[in-house]
Amino acid sequence: MTATVLLLDPRWPTLIPLHLTDRICGDVAFTAEVPVSVRWALNVEGGAGRWLISTNPDDPEVARWVEEGAVTERVDSLDDPVFQATRTMHAARRRGEWEQAMTHESLLPFLREEAAEVAEAIEGNLLDDALKSELSDLLLQILFHAELASERGAFEFSDVADAFVQKMRRRAPYLFDGSTGPVDKATQDRLWEEGKAAEA
Repeated sequence: MTATVLLLDPRWPTLIPLHLTDRICGDVAFTAEVPVSVRWALNVEGGAGRWLISTNPDDPEVARWVEEGAVTERVDSLDDPVFQATRTMHAARRRGEWEQAMTHESLLPFLREEAAEVAEAIEGNLLDDALKSELSDLLLQILFHAELASERGAFEFSDVADAFVQKMRRRAPYLFDGSTGPVDKATQDRLWEEGKAAEA
């Protein structure tokens, strides 16, 4: 009997790949964090398969199944670079002594340094790869501050991204109203200022 570990995305655990839904049957187990709604949604009666469904690749049960030769299936969204970045930052904060010692305040010199290096890369007309590298250093700072905020229950990186979208909805509504085509600078400036004023 083939054993399969299915790793779901913890952000969207109910999104199960269509090409697997008919194959998930037989003896199906779940790690503890998988929502009950996922268990109820799957029709797993009959069949000869053995499945372990999880959202946590580090779960000891997942590791045991893999060591015993189980095939691993992963939802595509787990390879999303933004998800990988937030997961990496979370692991760094959890495991690194230096990262554990950091606070918003102690990170300020690094934030200023990385922002200055992005500016220098642009001013120095550096190659795209160099600019990309400098931007990734600045992104690390944003991820770090968001992780610190998440630990105290304030907000997460996804909330920062959402705040950006909501700000653009207020300041550049033409990006969301279904219209197409260019927007003249005067209109952009007016809408931006109106949006800022509404936020005050």
